[in-house]
Amino acid sequence: MNFLIVAIGAGLGGGFRYLLAGAVQKLLPSFFPYGTLSVNIVGSVILGILIFGFDEKGLLSPTLRLLIGVGFCGGLTTFSTFSFETFNLIRDTEFFLAGVNILVNVSLTLVGIYIGYLITR
Repeated sequence: MNFLIVAIGAGLGGGFRYLLAGAVQKLLPSFFPYGTLSVNIVGSVILGILIFGFDEKGLLSPTLRLLIGVGFCGGLTTFSTFSFETFNLIRDTEFFLAGVNILVNVSLTLVGIYIGYLITR
């Protein structure tokens, strides 16, 4: 049953990732993977709210934690895509952009978790 709960959440998260990343990528210049960055930040904020606002206070059932935390956020965030896009930047000798991509994704997703934490306090 837990597998099915995670699979449903991941499907919803993946669908939302497709919509959000596509919309952001259409709005911003295509030389940088802004769509992936945006979903990683949004996923971090959601996970921060979920863990610090609900789970730590005992307001989240194990089922919802699986559905949203493992499934939805796991399907939404895109570390493998981030790694692939960074590799492509390196392969294309875009070392500066690769470094920026690493720095910005790691920094802003940590900020996203912190924002989720602050929202719940």
